[in-house]
Amino acid sequence: MELLILAGAFVLILAGAELFTNGVEWLGHRLDLGEGAVGSVIAAVGTALPETMIPIVAIVLGTQGAGTEVSEGIGIGAILGAPFMLSTLAMFVTGVAVLLSVRRRPSGAVMRVDTGVLGRDVRSFAVAYALAIGAAFLPPELAWGKLVVAAVLLGLYTLYVRAHLRAARVPDGAGLPGPLRLRHLDRHRHDREPGLSLISLQVGVALAAIIVGAVAFVDAVRGIAGSVGLDPMIMSLVIAPIATELPEKFNSVIWVRQGKDTLALGNITGAMVFQSCIPTVVALLFAADLWAVTPSSALAFASAGIAFASTAAIFVPMARRGRLTGRGLLVGGIFYVAYLAIIVVGGAGMSPVAVAPP
Repeated sequence: MELLILAGAFVLILAGAELFTNGVEWLGHRLDLGEGAVGSVIAAVGTALPETMIPIVAIVLGTQGAGTEVSEGIGIGAILGAPFMLSTLAMFVTGVAVLLSVRRRPSGAVMRVDTGVLGRDVRSFAVAYALAIGAAFLPPELAWGKLVVAAVLLGLYTLYVRAHLRAARVPDGAGLPGPLRLRHLDRHRHDREPGLSLISLQVGVALAAIIVGAVAFVDAVRGIAGSVGLDPMIMSLVIAPIATELPEKFNSVIWVRQGKDTLALGNITGAMVFQSCIPTVVALLFAADLWAVTPSSALAFASAGIAFASTAAIFVPMARRGRLTGRGLLVGGIFYVAYLAIIVVGGAGMSPVAVAPP
């Protein structure tokens, strides 16, 4: 039964995400935002939202009592899993898309990216995620430091968004989104651009679908983890990002085929910045005890080291050479497989009790 609920939750989350992404893309178009803002902020937040709602629901709305620690463990795993998946598997999938469409791309395997936009994203991610992970090493007597880190992360993301919104605007007619999904609700505007009210309605419906799906997801994962004896933190770290983030990252595949490489990579790097700031703040504020590196959580937090290593392996060469290639993104797949191997070796025999701090 839990498997059916899990599958239904996936479908509902992804359907809501598709509506949300389409809606916020139209919002960005109507507001005449720059390419960096559309890819790294608007599209990135939209595609990151499903994965973000899972830890929020699990941690903030988790039931009180015996299941609270399990719910919080699911949330922590989902928070750690997003940057890991984005910096490894999502990069690999995008690199494969570049190589498969190399013959019809004017630049071939070389990606025409704005290195300034991507460089800002990667630097912001490195600083924010390093602060967030560093907070997990604070001793209990310095727990107040986690509140300070949460405030700093909110400030960093505000500055990051502000920098993108101040960037150059998109030329007229560039990057026109696909038709608004709910456009048929307004019979008088079907041949023109949708109004802000209809766009807002679609975004609201999408948010509702994502929240309901996230609640069902948390309950299903908790039930499955308890029945098969798996650590729900590790389970949500691996499964949740693939189910909720990776399908939406196929937006990047579409943009690669269209030659919109900055949008394609910005969709991923912008989501990395968002996930390193906003969901981690939720953990620092509402699950501070579990946001800690302990013997029981070390395997989950090891994913952060993989995320940093993969990001450096991909973007340090870009900074040195001034270009990025599809082959350069494939290295993310190596790091992804490496971490799965670590889970198989180090996670053997782990139980749901492992999510609780010792």
